[in-house]
Amino acid sequence: MSPPGRPKGEYLSAQHGGCPVSVLLPGATLGVMGGGQLGRMFVHAAQRMGYFTAVLDPDESSPAGRVSHHHVRADYLDEIGLAKLSGHSDAITTEFENVPAGALARLAEHRPVAPGAAAVAIAQDRAEEKAHFTRCGVACAPYAVITNEADLAVVGDDLLPGILKTSRLGYDGKGQARVGTRAELRAAWESLKRADCVLEKMLPLAFECSVVVARGRDGAMVNLPAQRNLHRDGILAVTEVHEECVPAAQARRAIEATRAIAAGLDYVGVLCVEFFGLDDGSLVVNEMAPRPHNSGHWSIEGADVSQFELQVRTLAGLPLVQPRQHSPAIMLNLLGELWFRAGGQESTPDWAGALALPGAHLHLYGKLSARPGRKMGHLTLTGSSLADVRASALQAARHLGIAPF
Repeated sequence: MSPPGRPKGEYLSAQHGGCPVSVLLPGATLGVMGGGQLGRMFVHAAQRMGYFTAVLDPDESSPAGRVSHHHVRADYLDEIGLAKLSGHSDAITTEFENVPAGALARLAEHRPVAPGAAAVAIAQDRAEEKAHFTRCGVACAPYAVITNEADLAVVGDDLLPGILKTSRLGYDGKGQARVGTRAELRAAWESLKRADCVLEKMLPLAFECSVVVARGRDGAMVNLPAQRNLHRDGILAVTEVHEECVPAAQARRAIEATRAIAAGLDYVGVLCVEFFGLDDGSLVVNEMAPRPHNSGHWSIEGADVSQFELQVRTLAGLPLVQPRQHSPAIMLNLLGELWFRAGGQESTPDWAGALALPGAHLHLYGKLSARPGRKMGHLTLTGSSLADVRASALQAARHLGIAPF
C-alpha cells in the first residue's frame, strides 16, 4: 500500500509516530473499518459534530456505508481499498473486533488508528484475552486452552460442566457449546472442527453486566456506569442502566477492572468489558470488545455524552469528559424474528404502538432484510423514574412481541 496524499484535516499541536494527532478538528474526515450498525452510529455522531466520514466495507448496502460521505467498497485486506480509505481519512477506527489486525497495522503506517492493531489482536483471541485479564489482576472463570489432542486429554474434571468456545471469530453465541461430560467435550470439539478453543467452567450466575470506557492517547479515561444485561440464546436482549441495576460494590469493581484492562493495553478508543456477577457476590470477567457495544446504546438518549461521541473524541484527540446519566434507561434489542411473528409471514412490527409510549426512542439500522437473530435495531426507553421506564419497556415488549423480563 503506497502512502496516500496527506488529508486536509486541521490539527492542533504535536506528532505521534509520524502522524499529528493531538487534536483533529471538526471539518476533518474520520474513517471507520466496517459498515455495520456500530459504524452507522459512529458516522451519525461524527457528522453531528461537524466531521466528514469514510467507511470501508465490501457490502454496497452496508448500514454505515449508506450514510457516510465516502464508502470504499473493498475487502478489509484489499491493498487498493486500504489506500483509498487512508486517502480519504485523517484518522481511522474500527466498528467490529474481527477486522483483520494486520489491516489496522497497515493503515497505521500512514494515519493515526485507534484502537491499535495490537489491542484488537488480543481481543480476537480468547486465550490471549484471558492471559491479558490475568496480567491485569482481573479474575476469570477457571478455564483451559485446547489446541490439540494432548490438551483435550489433560482437561481437569473440575472444569465440567463448562462452555467450549472457539478462540477466534465467535460472537453472539456462535462458536460455542455447553458440555457436561468428557464425551460431550470431545464431540463438541469435533463439531467445531478441532479449532483452537477455550473451555470455561460454568459458574452460578446472579447477573451479567458490562462497562464501557473511553481512553485517550494521553491516558485520560472516562466511563459509562455499569450496565445490567440479559442474554437470550447468546444474544443481548435487554440492557438496564439505573442505580439499582448492579449492586454498588460489584459495579465499582467492574469499573475498576475495566479501567485496568484498558490501561494494561495502552488502549486508545472505546472499550467494553463484560462480567459475570456470581451468587457469592464475586465478579469474574467474561470478554472484551474493542469498540462501542450493544449494551451501551442507551447512552445516546440516557446520557449527556454517548459511547459514539466518546469514540469520535478519542479518535480525534478531543477532551474526554465524564458522561452523566440523566435518566434511567432500558434498551430492548430488536432482532429479525420480530418481523416474522404472524405465522411465519414477514410483517412490520408495531412501531406505532411502541412509539406511543413516553420516552420511547427507536433506532433502526437500515438493513435491507430481516432474519432470525439478526440485529435490526434497538428501542431505548427513558423517563423520570425507574418505575415509569420499566412500565413503558414492558409495554413496548408486548407491542413488539419481545418476551417479558
